[in-house]
Amino acid sequence: MNRLGSEQSAYLTSAAHQPVHWNPWGEEAFAAARAADKPILLDVGAVWCHWCHVMDGESYEDSDLAAWLNEHFVCVKVDRDERPDVDARYQRAVQALTGQGGWPLTAILTPEGAVFYGGTYFPPDGKYGRPGFRSVLERVLEMYREQRDKVEATARELRGHLETMLSEGAAGELSPQLLKQAADKMARAFDFRYGGFGTQPKFPHPSAVEFLIARWWDTGEPWLREIAEKTLKGMARGGVYDQIGGGFHRYSVDERWIVPHFEKMSYDNAELLKCYAHAYATFGTPLYREVAEGIVAWNLAVMCDRERGGFAASQDADVGLHDDGDYFTWTTDEAHAVLSVEEWDVARRRWDIYPDGEMHHDPQKNVLWVARSVAALVDELDVEESKVRELLAGAKAKLGAAREGRPAPFVDRTVYVNWNAMMAEAFLDAGAALGREDCARFALKTLERLWDEGFVPGHGMPHRLDAAGTRHPTPNTPFLLDDQAQAASAFLAAHEHTGDGRWLDRARELAEMMHAFYWDAEHGGFFDTPGASGAGFLTARAKPIQDAPTSSPNATAALV
Repeated sequence: MNRLGSEQSAYLTSAAHQPVHWNPWGEEAFAAARAADKPILLDVGAVWCHWCHVMDGESYEDSDLAAWLNEHFVCVKVDRDERPDVDARYQRAVQALTGQGGWPLTAILTPEGAVFYGGTYFPPDGKYGRPGFRSVLERVLEMYREQRDKVEATARELRGHLETMLSEGAAGELSPQLLKQAADKMARAFDFRYGGFGTQPKFPHPSAVEFLIARWWDTGEPWLREIAEKTLKGMARGGVYDQIGGGFHRYSVDERWIVPHFEKMSYDNAELLKCYAHAYATFGTPLYREVAEGIVAWNLAVMCDRERGGFAASQDADVGLHDDGDYFTWTTDEAHAVLSVEEWDVARRRWDIYPDGEMHHDPQKNVLWVARSVAALVDELDVEESKVRELLAGAKAKLGAAREGRPAPFVDRTVYVNWNAMMAEAFLDAGAALGREDCARFALKTLERLWDEGFVPGHGMPHRLDAAGTRHPTPNTPFLLDDQAQAASAFLAAHEHTGDGRWLDRARELAEMMHAFYWDAEHGGFFDTPGASGAGFLTARAKPIQDAPTSSPNATAALV
């Protein structure tokens, strides 16, 4: 066992058995690198990340490579969900260096923590047209030893560039024209054929859809509603939405929303639940209610801690290294075997279950998506609509029961404060829009737990709750703007729902802490951390404005 065995992160403990002498993030690792004059190999990933596990299996579990790494590097592994402050800074640095980022993030640092080389996934032997990991590291190590001046110059230049990039805000005049410009830019990025923004890969952008709905409500311009509704319907009918179990996968690899990366994230589903609940309240479209109910059902079945309150962080895409969404996909034989003849005839047409599936690793595997409407099935099969709906409901129930018998992807039960606050607020909104008081009760239970186990006087809300349920988080648990802002926003929503003044008091207390510890008195806006402290690039302060990928912490703080 390396030094990750005592960590609380599921991603870190999953690597505790590896022969690499991994260190958790912290000053101790940097001190060891300085004492030995070794570069640092930084790996940033997540438990839900498929390619992180691939690289673990291919490289970090190889005993020969591990022995070489242990000799020449100080190795540090970071969970990007647990330390978004670390991830944000090193992602930006590697993006500036290579033009790309993502997970796993692989960065080579000086002993002071400055990046001088980086990338994402590296294969062990140069497959996929990418350089082999060992050969890359050998060249980097040679550069570190023989061209130290060049290495340190690169690191200094990158650090200066990073400090500029981390401040996303800019001064300007506020005017209604900004709203028009925002809507116009969204229109230019809109995919008129399939909905959504951009091409492939295609990510949900619920904040953009919410903005367009609100803008349509204000102006009445039909095209605003058209963009929002085409996007909502495209996502709802695609494989990016789990047609059997409910909830959304993280994104679609194709422009049609059909083939997803199968991990399901709490933060995505929180914002999408709010979006579909608000769309249902606005337009009354039954499909939007159905999707919102599906997100709730998935949460209640998979993600909720019914006893204590709280939502899990994520559900993995895969069960093993050579799996690619097999839990969620179907061959024709698998689906046919659990359905009656009538159910199969309707289900295969509805969800496009045919011998030629969509998955590259196994072409027989089908991603279920809505290929035909109920009206089209009525015409094709010449049966009553009620009968079609009855058969679809029966098929969905049987497929769901059969799927539950498969080995299920891992669920990360970590309770992150910001994501839990987002989902609790979404459950409050859904409770109102759908008439689901059970949603509201569970949301309030979750928020009580966040306050009881999380709030630290003089500091605010930690990024995650301690696994043992104690109020005091471990030393490596950061206090971040996003957790204060999202918790305060959810407490305000709880006050609106209940009229209980305790929630307003709690929101006010967090707002005062945001102002005291995160506010930039000189230029305005909020920094993401309460101070420029910690190892490596954590001494550089960031002012996050963009949604990346959750709602902007500054926007949320401003709304609070």
